[in-house]
Amino acid sequence: MWIQPEEVLLAGALWVSERANPFFILQRRRGHGRGGGLSGLLVGTLDVVLDSSARVAPYRILLQTADSQIYWNIACGSSRKEITEHWDWLESNLLQTISIFDNDEDVTTFVKGKISGIIAEENRLKQGEEQEEDCGKFREAELKMRRLFGMPDEEKLVNYYSCSYWKGRVPRQGWLYLSVNHLCFYSFLLGKEVTLVVQWTEVTQLEKNATLVFPESIRVSTRHTEHFFSMFLNINDTFKLMEQLANIAMRQLLDNEAFAADRSLPKPCKTLKNVSALKRDLDARAKNERYRMMFRLMQDERLDGHTDCTLWTPFAKMHVVGQLFISNNYICFNSREEDLCQLIIPLREVSIVEKADSSSVLPCPVSISTKNKMNFLFANLKDRDFLVQRISDFLQRTPDSSWGDTSPLSLIGHSASSSAPSSSSAGSESIHRGRHYHPGLPTASQGLLQLYHRDAPEDLGPKAMKEKMKEEAWNIHFSEFGRGVCMYRTSRTRELVLNGIPERLRGELWLLFSGAQNEMATHPGYYGDLVEQAMGLCSLATEEIERDLHRSMPEHRAFQNETGIAALRRVLTAYAHRNPGIGYCQAMNIVTSVLLLYCTEEEAFWLLVALCERMLPDYYNTRVVGALVDQGVFEELTRAFLPLLYEHMQELGVISTISLSWFLTLFLSVMPFDSAVLLVDCFFYEGIKVIFQVALAVLHDNMDALLSCSDEGEAMTILGRYLDNVVNKQTVAPPIPHLHALLTSGDDPPPEIDIFDLIKSSYEKFGSLRSDVIEQMRFKQRLKVIQSLEDTAKRSVVRAMMTESAFSIEELEELYCLFKSKHMTSCYWGSSSSAGERHDPSLPYLEQYRIDPAQFTQLFTALAPWICGGHTPTLSARLFRLLDQNQDGLVNFKEFITGLSGMYHGDMTEKLKLLYKLHLPPALCPEEAESALEATHFFTEDEPQGEEGKDGGDSEEKKEEKVKDYRYYLRMWAKEKEPKRETIKDLPRMNQEQFIELCKTLYNMFSEEPLEQELYHSIATVASLLLRIGEVGKKFNGTKKTETAAAPQAPPSVPASPTNPQGEEGPGEGGADESQVCRALADAQLEPAGLQTSDEETKDDTSVSSFSVVSSSSLQCEDIADDTVLIGSEQRRGSTLDVDWSITFEQVLASLLTEPPLVDYFERKVDIQKKMAACKAQRAVERQISSTSDHELTQHSV
Repeated sequence: MWIQPEEVLLAGALWVSERANPFFILQRRRGHGRGGGLSGLLVGTLDVVLDSSARVAPYRILLQTADSQIYWNIACGSSRKEITEHWDWLESNLLQTISIFDNDEDVTTFVKGKISGIIAEENRLKQGEEQEEDCGKFREAELKMRRLFGMPDEEKLVNYYSCSYWKGRVPRQGWLYLSVNHLCFYSFLLGKEVTLVVQWTEVTQLEKNATLVFPESIRVSTRHTEHFFSMFLNINDTFKLMEQLANIAMRQLLDNEAFAADRSLPKPCKTLKNVSALKRDLDARAKNERYRMMFRLMQDERLDGHTDCTLWTPFAKMHVVGQLFISNNYICFNSREEDLCQLIIPLREVSIVEKADSSSVLPCPVSISTKNKMNFLFANLKDRDFLVQRISDFLQRTPDSSWGDTSPLSLIGHSASSSAPSSSSAGSESIHRGRHYHPGLPTASQGLLQLYHRDAPEDLGPKAMKEKMKEEAWNIHFSEFGRGVCMYRTSRTRELVLNGIPERLRGELWLLFSGAQNEMATHPGYYGDLVEQAMGLCSLATEEIERDLHRSMPEHRAFQNETGIAALRRVLTAYAHRNPGIGYCQAMNIVTSVLLLYCTEEEAFWLLVALCERMLPDYYNTRVVGALVDQGVFEELTRAFLPLLYEHMQELGVISTISLSWFLTLFLSVMPFDSAVLLVDCFFYEGIKVIFQVALAVLHDNMDALLSCSDEGEAMTILGRYLDNVVNKQTVAPPIPHLHALLTSGDDPPPEIDIFDLIKSSYEKFGSLRSDVIEQMRFKQRLKVIQSLEDTAKRSVVRAMMTESAFSIEELEELYCLFKSKHMTSCYWGSSSSAGERHDPSLPYLEQYRIDPAQFTQLFTALAPWICGGHTPTLSARLFRLLDQNQDGLVNFKEFITGLSGMYHGDMTEKLKLLYKLHLPPALCPEEAESALEATHFFTEDEPQGEEGKDGGDSEEKKEEKVKDYRYYLRMWAKEKEPKRETIKDLPRMNQEQFIELCKTLYNMFSEEPLEQELYHSIATVASLLLRIGEVGKKFNGTKKTETAAAPQAPPSVPASPTNPQGEEGPGEGGADESQVCRALADAQLEPAGLQTSDEETKDDTSVSSFSVVSSSSLQCEDIADDTVLIGSEQRRGSTLDVDWSITFEQVLASLLTEPPLVDYFERKVDIQKKMAACKAQRAVERQISSTSDHELTQHSV
């Protein structure tokens, strides 16, 4: 490529000149290409160890002038072809022009200007295709990566680092390339080359550790090996990027969304040196995720920027130092000191943004006022003008909502459809009644608890007074810190939450702390519309919901009648419709029923959205991945905080049993309701860390009893009875009996544990847990969990296929890995549109991974025992069509193994049956066999007569149909579902065209066999025999009508070939058919030799009435070629195949059995292990081997 001219002082150092003229020199780097000697080895080593751009571009072109010692580098290339193109362009376009210049300085100026112009033009053209260009050095590194590791253009490099790879105990200095789908390493030291390629989807563990042997290194583990990398300039940055790429790969294994590029990422304005656009996008994505998690914002929120500042806090009368974050819909603030102050201001609430007067006490302040009369003062802003401009830009894009908050929480306690402006009048009640969800429903305006406590007499007892005091404390907090989304969140807020949220405020504060209130406010009417779309639809999710409705808190009176059950049904069905990827999962019913007690239906729905999609990610998908990940995190925390107990409980296998139910239902299913709901309060404020803290506290309180347990059952009983007796002594509502407690209570009940004491002790003992540390641990466990799920899937597939194929377990596992690898490759290097179609995690394991015809052909070519040379793609395409039963253009693993097993492990009859089917529709497509339509007519021409006969009695049948009851249809359906054993008699007859294709395939199959000649002679004999059988069969078919219709006007016959050594004449038409087969075989062999005979021409050779026939003993290619040449093209075009001719599979089988070479070939066992080993070697990425081998090195050293 052309590069901006750079000065070069020493043109000869480390370079060899290959071409030269008075103005330009083309040079090659020493050590690249053939030869190079010892100096080449040293240069190659230097290029790898040092960050030299020359290691990427082994060729360059220099501009030279006679009077100057300075050279200018104007072009570089990674291949000789590329650099030669540039050289040719210079000679043809510039050489003559610059030769007329008198002054050398003018030559230099002219050439430099010309090259700069070319580069500018190239960049201008590329800007239309790519928004942002990576710097030249990075593009060179990407080219190097693709060349070294054989990667296609679709594989994007994210970043590259200099480091050491430990091969044994010896560190190899080289370059680590991190691409979207692979981790690659390359090193070349004194002739020793090390190349490593690891797919991110194969990584099972990623750790940063420091040991005596490997100082501050990164360990990358796969299922079979471990790789250590060290000596990084910035190990933390490298490790973070590796974590992110591995995370994306794990997401790809779970679903298809990760294959779609995130196009809404912010793009930095200036290009950074040596950093790719993709790397910056990934960094932006990581910042977005941290920002959204910190402030509980929606998934589509994009961080625009952040800056240091101070916030005036009126409640503390002081300026708090922290960071201001701005995104497309929010302004957020977080104090530097944890829990001191946090603030979220939605732009929809902002009324005024203005620059206040600056002073020495308050430099560069900005005042933000909201619609509910709150005012926020930020100061010490570095770039105040730019900040205010950005906020103004975002405000202009924010829709002005007439339903926005004028009071702090106008949306609380009302459905969005009622708060949205409605054009209908008050008399539209009747319209609402026809809807499943409308504002007139009791649950649309208040929670279920309010409905049932509405008529209860006022309680004036001590517990009720305590509840009123809590409410009063919150009201004071609201007056001091604000109420609604713009409330200041401080350590005081946390204290109030830990003391328990009053029942009346619970729904409001859950919405606030979870971020669900923001989502509900920006989607008015969404829930109502969703309910209307979802209700009445039948799916697996709705069936499961109906089954679980009456199991959701059956002990609570709110769910002992249709009002509560109907509300629960609507919320769960609406969510299953919103998110079909999750649909419905057990435990969602328990959590949702609790939400409905305190919130309206719409609020409960948005809280469920916040739980499933943000606060408990992947918890409720089909494989409960998120809960399994947190179970692994909990085990790791137990090992860190309670090491003695961890070892004992691992032996019993208890942790994995208990934690799943604890986390999935947030303790609601294992603890009395009044106690567990306090944990839900803390969870919505603090996040998952509270659940971990309380779980550790439960284990700590029962440590002595658990250590003395001898089996899992005993440990489960201890923990179950402990949790049953966790009580809330401050609750106002009458106690709800806990079913689990009723079942497990013994003779002498254990002491009661106050839930407030449990929460307090969990903060005292395990309050050091941090959310960012938990996220780090989650990443580590996610790798383990998803890879173990993949292993489980593989074992399930192998077990299922064991009964349906004769491959061994090891062979099936290896085949599954190869198949899955092809699927993944097709997803990230193929078309992104079809990625979603290929992988559907909701399908059974056997059908999840699917490949298209291109990938199938690659696997078929590598693994199939029938190698047909140039005919292999054709045969592969036919097998693909045969296996693709649903005709969706994709083949799953089960179908793939079915086809492969038939070729490897079937007996001779099975193998021949498969081969026979490959030359019949649907395997043989119309393009390949032009007479397939005629053949279909021929095989089915007697059917219409039968149908005509049926039509006569049609009216009677219709009468009978009315009488048939459902049992008849059930019997018919059962009969259809019964697997039909296909016998050889069920196979349709083969016509002449299909038979010719079969002969072609057989001829190609034997081209690489040791007994090639014997097999060819056998095929000629069998073909001749079958053609005669077909002719004889014509006489018994009684198709005189067809014979007369098909008889063409015979053109003049062509004389027999004089070169036929035996001079045999064919017996009438049979001779014509035999000759046709011989020519087809010759065509199959002679096509590459340059004969201008197309398939269509060969197929239409039936017009000739007689030829000389080549016998089985004299099947020589020269003779066939002569015969082929003698046929005139004019005669062929007018000809048609003999549509009356046909043979059966039994005739093919019987004929082949007469030839021992063919019987031996088809009965021979082929070892698939060698094929799989070769396929794996082929999968290993192709790379450019260094020219200097170890052998050459020893020669030099001698």
